[in-house]
Amino acid sequence: MLKVYNLMAGGLALTGVAAYVLYSFSVVTNGAGDVVGLTELGNVVFNSPLRWVLMLAPLAMVFFLSFRVHKMSVAAAQATFWAYAAMVGLSLSTIFLVYTQESITQVFFITAASFGALSLWGYTTKRDISGWGSFLFMGVIGIVIAMIVNIFLASPALTFAISVIGVLVFAGLTAYDTQQIKEMYYEGDGSAVMGRKAVIGALRLYLDFLNMFLFLLQLFGNRN
Repeated sequence: MLKVYNLMAGGLALTGVAAYVLYSFSVVTNGAGDVVGLTELGNVVFNSPLRWVLMLAPLAMVFFLSFRVHKMSVAAAQATFWAYAAMVGLSLSTIFLVYTQESITQVFFITAASFGALSLWGYTTKRDISGWGSFLFMGVIGIVIAMIVNIFLASPALTFAISVIGVLVFAGLTAYDTQQIKEMYYEGDGSAVMGRKAVIGALRLYLDFLNMFLFLLQLFGNRN
């Protein structure tokens, strides 16, 4: 499990660095640090079709990794995970334009504390929570459908409801996935199989953390 957590933490760190570096090179700031415009790179990233590539590429990569990981070498699986984490960071660089850096930091630590407590409970509880899986999966599907509908409705009330439900669903998934990953490790397969399992486990927890963070940011983040 330690390898899973290390991979996940490394992926989150890479995502954060990639997001902030791209943001830093994309904006023009004044002496007070306020954003007053976009650089040439910023216009290309945020105001051209490239933004759709940055948004959709992580989705394609996560499906590729999820379905191909069992046929990949451990090194290839890890390299794909790192590439995915970096690509997610590039796609999330816009959050620094929308929210204040102080609120992003605050929400990150709230998410980290919540994730840590939920994952610890999922790891240590003697209760079998495998039955949560189908319910939580349907919750994710419902959230995706609601988000697509809200693209056209642009309803603040629906946005709030989606964010609240999203936090609850990914909180449940954090505990559920932790228990499932723990049980995978108890199977005691060979080193190559265990290495690939570590990547899949890290990816699942990474997605749980990231989605919980984004939904909490929508609820509690202060906008620029």
